[in-house]
Amino acid sequence: MKTITEQKPFEEIEETLGQATRVYLIGCGTCATTCHTGGKAEVLQMKDKLSEIGKEVTGWMVIPTACDDLTREALEENAQAVDRAEALLVMTCAFGVQTVARFTDKPVYPALNTLFIGKEDLPAHFSEICIQCGNCILGRTAGICPMTACPKGLVNGPCGGYRDGMCEVDPNRECAWIQIYNRLKEMNQLEKLSVVQPLKDYSKMAHPRAVSTRR
Repeated sequence: MKTITEQKPFEEIEETLGQATRVYLIGCGTCATTCHTGGKAEVLQMKDKLSEIGKEVTGWMVIPTACDDLTREALEENAQAVDRAEALLVMTCAFGVQTVARFTDKPVYPALNTLFIGKEDLPAHFSEICIQCGNCILGRTAGICPMTACPKGLVNGPCGGYRDGMCEVDPNRECAWIQIYNRLKEMNQLEKLSVVQPLKDYSKMAHPRAVSTRR
C-alpha cells in the first residue's frame, strides 16, 4: 500500500518559494519513487528547473522513507547544505512534508499533492483502496470496499442507476456491488447481503484523529 502523489504545477512551486533563492531538495525513496513524483530522477529534474529560474540548489537527498523519524538524522547529516538554504522543497507525501517540518526551523514547502492511499495495479497506474473510514466492513463485502470501489460510497447494495452491471457514474467500470455479489456467490455467502448496514459513522473520520491501541 502506497501514498499516491502527483507533482504540483511548477508555476505553483515557484510562487510558493517566493523570494527564497537558495533551496534544499528532499525526495522519498518509497512511495514518491514508486509514483515517479519524488525519486532521484524527479529530484534531479526539479534541481534543473529551479536552476533555470535562478534558484540555487544548495543540496539534495532522497530519504529512504521520508515520513520516518530517521528523517531527523538525515537532516543532521546534511546540516551544512540545509543550513545554507532559505527553504526546503519536499517532494514527498504530506506526511513526509510534516515530518521534515518537525525537524527544522527552515520554511518547508510541498512540491507534491497527496491524492490517496492506494496500490499499483498496472505500471504507473494506481487505484485507491482505502479511505481509512474507521469502520471496516470488508468481512461482509467479500473483501471489496464499497466506500472506495463505489463512487457513491453505498454500503447497502447498488443504486438504481447501474445498467447491465456497469456503474452509473462511470459506464466503463463494473458496478462495485455487482463485484461484491458475484464474489459472495462464489463463496456461497449471499446471505450476507440480507444484513442491512447501519449508516456510516463519519464521526470516526473527524479531524484530527488520534487513537491509542493499548488495552
